Amino acid sequence: MSGGVGPCSDIRLPHEEEDAKTSHDTSFSKSGQKPHAPKSLLTLRQLNVLAVIVVLAASGMVSATDFAFVIFSFIYMAFLSKVAFPALSPSTEPPVFGQNNRVLGLYVTFAAVIGLFLPIAYIFEGIVEGDKEGIKAAAPHVFLLASQVFMEGVTFRDCFSLPIRVFVPVIYNSIRIFSIMDWLSSEFSKVKDEYGGSARRLYVGRGLAIANMALWCFNLFGFLLPVYLPKAFKIYYSKLLKKN
Repeated sequence: MSGGVGPCSDIRLPHEEEDAKTSHDTSFSKSGQKPHAPKSLLTLRQLNVLAVIVVLAASGMVSATDFAFVIFSFIYMAFLSKVAFPALSPSTEPPVFGQNNRVLGLYVTFAAVIGLFLPIAYIFEGIVEGDKEGIKAAAPHVFLLASQVFMEGVTFRDCFSLPIRVFVPVIYNSIRIFSIMDWLSSEFSKVKDEYGGSARRLYVGRGLAIANMALWCFNLFGFLLPVYLPKAFKIYYSKLLKKN
């Protein structure tokens, strides 16, 4: 579902969730021992979204404000992990949700398609059709979502606790809603007679922006804040009390 469903990120696909859990959940459930650190610095998923980040950054379609936000989020995340929410032993921090949740897996796949894959396809088609306004409007959302996925991959290491894993999707989801609002405004301000692209692209862009607004508003206000955040904090503080 949304960020932090166990070690499952906002848009992580089911097979990626299983790979990410191998060293953490298996060790916890079977041996109770501390899982081994990841062998590679970056996962394949992180490398893929990093490529998206670099391409969009090089295109000049991402504002300095978005860059500054990503840098700030990393610094503040590191600050919180040291000052407010230090990591507990990995063996005492089980995932918030089980890894065999089929409904969750379907939602993750749906979110990946609507939130990332279709907007990327929309941007590439816009390059072909010369729809510079559409590309520029959709790019910030894709950039921030790709950055969120990358940062979530960083937090699923032993040095970060559950509250930090909550922090990343909540803050990124909140900021992305504003970028989607700008996307919606841009799409509905287009005039047919003056619009350079096809009519089909005009309606697809509007529908895609609306779908993302609905999806991520539900993700933040219907899942992250009322469901995932309380569960994650309850687990963290209960384990912290037992540890002390």
